[in-house]
Amino acid sequence: MASVDETPLGVFERYLSVWVALCIAAGVILGLVAPGLFSVIAGLEYANVNIVVAVFIWLMIYPMMVNVDFASLKDVGRKPKGLCITLVVNWLIKPFTMAALGILFFEYLFVDLVSPQDAKEYIAGMILLGVAPCTAMVFVWSQLVRGDANYTLVQVSINDIIMVFAFAPIAALLLGVTNIIVPWETLLLSVILYVIIPLAAGYVTRKMLDGTDNEERIAEFTAKVKPFSVMGLLATVVLLFGFQAQTIVDKPMVIVLIAIPLLLQSYGIFAITYAWAYLWRVPFATAAPAAFIGTSNFFELAVAVAISLFGLNSGAALATVVGVLVEVPVMLSLVAFANRTRHWFPEPASA
Repeated sequence: MASVDETPLGVFERYLSVWVALCIAAGVILGLVAPGLFSVIAGLEYANVNIVVAVFIWLMIYPMMVNVDFASLKDVGRKPKGLCITLVVNWLIKPFTMAALGILFFEYLFVDLVSPQDAKEYIAGMILLGVAPCTAMVFVWSQLVRGDANYTLVQVSINDIIMVFAFAPIAALLLGVTNIIVPWETLLLSVILYVIIPLAAGYVTRKMLDGTDNEERIAEFTAKVKPFSVMGLLATVVLLFGFQAQTIVDKPMVIVLIAIPLLLQSYGIFAITYAWAYLWRVPFATAAPAAFIGTSNFFELAVAVAISLFGLNSGAALATVVGVLVEVPVMLSLVAFANRTRHWFPEPASA
């Protein structure tokens, strides 16, 4: 049994929630004090993908990609349980529970607090979040719980492939729209930026470190570059909240109303996935990333689609931004919970 003193988090990462909270506050303050600066940064985009945010996300996930061992990817198919859980939750459960919660809260529980038109747009934004499983950030959460980097990559890659074909039909079904426009350039560019490029860089780095895959040298290198991963996360938080600072200040009550069903969705989906993995006796290194993929969202795509369909200042766009606000603290709390409960799961079989 592992020692009680052992932890997958370093001293800095153990207090990551504190740094994130400070960065959220810094982002909002800077966004109010220097809105022109954030307007310039926001304009540096292609196909609705902000280049600066993309660079910071790249910094986040590059160290994790160095840990991917391509030689072992061929063995992932021998452990189908994690993939099964991920795919069922992401595509047969999550979109529909998100839609149900949106309708419950904004058409019934909050019906006297928001206008009917705003309610429809908030629900639409929530649905777009629910149909877009996480792509990039899950590598960060997986790293923080020492998840299986190879398995996480396969899970994310398969979800990305399915998303190309399933995002529009499911979103159209739940939104009741037949001519929904999906910004395919945004989707494809995001996959290239957040998965393919850092994965290729990680592969080249791994080969340069040692052609025989000397794990000790690789571990030393990743330990050195790991701080950049945390810096990328914190910088991303500052930017995202700087972009939406005025909206956050102007509509605090609406943000609370949107956050309530999003919080229930996040913790509920994690509970379903984590419990299923526990009952199916899936090893922790596979179970935790599977739960994180379903819980977190591909917010870049959700925000882009919401803006394309409903407009920059729409309730749908606001709901997707609130999804970003909710996601980081929620995921950090779930990372902490997962690390405390790793002993619930069986140890992986020896290679």
